[in-house]
Amino acid sequence: MKSKFIIVLVFISSIACAQSTKKEQWLSDLALYHQALESNHIDLYHQIDKASFESTLNTISKSIDHLSDWEIAVKLMRLTRKIGDGHTAVSITNWETHAFPMSVKKISNQWRVVKVSVDKKELLGARLESIDGTNIEEVERKLSNVVQYVENSHSEVVRIGNYLPISELLYTLKITQSAQKAVFGLVTADNKKLNLTVKALPKSELAQQQYEHLSIQSSAVGKPKNADFDYLWYTNIEGTKATYIRFDNYPSFEEVVGFVEKLIEFTTHNQSQQLVIDLRNNGGGDLYIGLVLANALNLVDSVDWKNGVYVLTSGVTFSAGASNAALFRQLLNAQVVGTPTGSNPTGYQDMGEFVLPNSKLRITYSKRLFRIQEMITEGVQPDRLIKHDWESYSQGEDNVLNEVIESLGHLQKP
Repeated sequence: MKSKFIIVLVFISSIACAQSTKKEQWLSDLALYHQALESNHIDLYHQIDKASFESTLNTISKSIDHLSDWEIAVKLMRLTRKIGDGHTAVSITNWETHAFPMSVKKISNQWRVVKVSVDKKELLGARLESIDGTNIEEVERKLSNVVQYVENSHSEVVRIGNYLPISELLYTLKITQSAQKAVFGLVTADNKKLNLTVKALPKSELAQQQYEHLSIQSSAVGKPKNADFDYLWYTNIEGTKATYIRFDNYPSFEEVVGFVEKLIEFTTHNQSQQLVIDLRNNGGGDLYIGLVLANALNLVDSVDWKNGVYVLTSGVTFSAGASNAALFRQLLNAQVVGTPTGSNPTGYQDMGEFVLPNSKLRITYSKRLFRIQEMITEGVQPDRLIKHDWESYSQGEDNVLNEVIESLGHLQKP
């Protein structure tokens, strides 16, 4: 009897010790979060005042005993969003998360499945209506003030799509009843309603899955087989005298110098009259690399510099991508076409980071203030607003690019 009593005491003591250690570690991390942001952010209190920030952080600190790690992280994510710039964020990339093997995207005001594991490929294009009985509008609302790297409403909807498959996050927000599985309410392309139970998978299993994608393209544009990069390439637009430049990411300075030399030779040899620079999937990098590209293009005299340069943007276009869109409008007299960018042309950028040592949360922050545009707008506003429409998207057609290509015809010179 005495030995059983001792075992119980040891068990209770170990629980108390673990709780104490957890609290101490989180208090240490929250103190570092506060101190490091104040020391490193260029203007931490540009949107939230210091008193409100510290009061909310203090409330989180006092609640640690009653919260799970995920609940603490979510509260910290909400607070960080109130700082009000898209580069200051709480990243959970270091955490062992689980996710549902699918991706969704909001197209024509409906959430659609655009990527799914091959064993469920019949769901590609299906409309998502609910998760565990929570309707999609409520799911969107609950995620909207938690998702990170948001600067305006355009990046918010992109991030909601990015974060929606993360099972632990959905469970913490009380969207799902379990962190291991959920019932997805879907309507297929042939209007068949389904309630499908989907298991959440760890990162290692997700990486091993084979997926079906719903991707879009224009039949007039094909990626060359000899492209130097998957994320930066150029080609002729079939049936036109235009060059299409796909610009998703940034190479190094040394790499871009070699790239633009070939690009100048290509456009000069083909006597390109129009340029279409596609930044719709450019999430950022080194904006000065983009200026090297602009400088090189400016050397091509065959281009119609009055009416012949187009820059395509979307809500995914972020950070340096958005800055380059605004700068190309100025330096190349480009028409911006598509939807507004996910970050603002005048705002806080240039990201630094640190890691909280106990929780391993990665915290990013803004180091610079860029004033690329005199008028403050929510994203770089397009000169021509063209949105993806589901009818075209479901057929794999890029209606935005196709509409731009159609407009090139009347600009062609003999």
